[in-house]
Amino acid sequence: MAQSVFGSVAQPVSLPALPVVPLREILPYAVFGGLLLLLAIYFVGAEQGATSMFRGTMVHEFLHDGRHLLGFPCH
Repeated sequence: MAQSVFGSVAQPVSLPALPVVPLREILPYAVFGGLLLLLAIYFVGAEQGATSMFRGTMVHEFLHDGRHLLGFPCH
């Protein structure tokens, strides 16, 4: 053991172990998250014109500023 400046013996610090999560447990959440991201990209980037799933321009106008922020042209 090493002596500190104050004369007492320094105790080693043990760090908590990180839990190991197997890929098999993470995979369903990753797939679900990926599908949600693809759906979000569709609504932000392609929900207008010929590929529109909804009639009217409500979705387009709701996501209008997000389109410009992400670089999607819409005008």
